[in-house]
Amino acid sequence: MASMDEFGNNLYSGKTSFPFVGRRRLWFVIAIALVVASALVPLLRPVQFSIEFTGGSQFTVLAPSDTDQSIATGAVKSVVPEAAAKVAIVNGTDVRVQTSQMSPEETQSVAGALAEAYDVPAEEVASSFIGPVWGESVTRQSLWGLSIFLALTFLILAIYFRTWKMSAAAIIGLLDVLIITIGVYALAGFEISPAAVIGFLTILAYSLYDTTVVFDKIRENTTEDGENSSRTFGESVNLAVNQTLIRSINTSIVAALPVGAILFIGSFWLGAETLTDISLSIFVGILVATYSTLFVAAPLYSLFREKEPQIIAQDSRVLELRERARVDA
Repeated sequence: MASMDEFGNNLYSGKTSFPFVGRRRLWFVIAIALVVASALVPLLRPVQFSIEFTGGSQFTVLAPSDTDQSIATGAVKSVVPEAAAKVAIVNGTDVRVQTSQMSPEETQSVAGALAEAYDVPAEEVASSFIGPVWGESVTRQSLWGLSIFLALTFLILAIYFRTWKMSAAAIIGLLDVLIITIGVYALAGFEISPAAVIGFLTILAYSLYDTTVVFDKIRENTTEDGENSSRTFGESVNLAVNQTLIRSINTSIVAALPVGAILFIGSFWLGAETLTDISLSIFVGILVATYSTLFVAAPLYSLFREKEPQIIAQDSRVLELRERARVDA
């Protein structure tokens, strides 16, 4: 415990420092590679959208004695040969079947075929239908929600920090989080459902919180330093990131542990698949958000500001004083 306290104190004082800003080119290359790889994932493994977005019919066979998925596929094909069926086991006991859109008559016939195939009473097969208009409405509202969130984020951060450059760095960091999280989500083969969208918005809010805390410390350091600072602007930004590093790591661990428990124990082990969508997106998002704040948003803000005349003059003065001290020594 003492060693961790000492490590934290060294980070805060600057005695120990990780080069978040100094090696930003490396971090940016890694970030770009991750974003490009995540963007290419859907080309290799197309993103699957849930029935709420695409529309279609859904059937749930309650607690059959045999949960063989091929039985459901055969039952659907026997009624509508051209129908594409997605079959999954829900809660470890039920069989869920999702198909393309069917007429009411076809829906009734498929429900009967599933009941017969799984040898259960007809009332043990629940069916529902989601039309294309409702699916389009969900998609449109999700995109509107994301757009409004990003716009308000940019505006509020610009007002709070009194510079659009912090807002721009934060938004780029949020987009980095979103793209990588969706890429991992698609790679895992999970469907994007309304619950997943809620998870995406949740992790964007978490990422924004983490970025705001770090940026607030950056503003504090760069404002208090003033013209008499012994550090360059980039060094002040790097110190702020190191000073908040332990807090960022601790917050991420505390947030990721319960979500990880829901994901791995609840979803994968106990079979509570209804929790998989949102828990996977939040778990991955928390980890990516922590990385993005430290290695993307903060170094990017430093890059945005270092070309300002006032910053250039201050950095030149600091470097000149150091050179004089070195020569005198």
